Order: sequence, then structure tokens, then C-alpha cells
Amino acid sequence: MIKLNIHEAKTHLSRYLLRLKKGEVIVLCRRNTPIAEIRPLPAAPTKPRPLGIGKGTATIRPGFFEPLPEDELAAFEGESP
Repeated sequence: MIKLNIHEAKTHLSRYLLRLKKGEVIVLCRRNTPIAEIRPLPAAPTKPRPLGIGKGTATIRPGFFEPLPEDELAAFEGESP
């Protein structure tokens, strides 16, 4: 953990970025009192997500693709019945 006062962080932040990237945490202080933490972001995934990962977890009811009733369709289009 690296403790930095705000003035030092503003002046030398680029010096600490490599250590931050390696996983260290920077604690920002105001007059030696901790006020915030800067943490590295998790690494982006290198492999794409596999297709079909959620297969079988959802069901579609039989009437899902049927047209909407006229009154519901009118409500969606902003018309009053």
C-alpha cells in the first residue's frame, strides 16, 4: 500500500502508475489523513465468452410471438382505446 498526500500525488502520479498496475493500492491523504483509495482495474478478459453459455436457462411461452391485442398495441402507440 502506498500512502500519498494529494500534492505529491498530483506532482508524481506517473511514477506510481507502474506499481499500481502491478496490483498495489494508493491511499490518497489530505494532511496525512486517508481520504480515498486508488486501485487497479481488473484485467480485461483475453478470451471471448463462449456461445451458448446460458442455453436452457430461459423459456419462451407459446404465445410470445402472437400479435398483441388491439388495446395493448394502441397503448404502446400512445393512443387511447
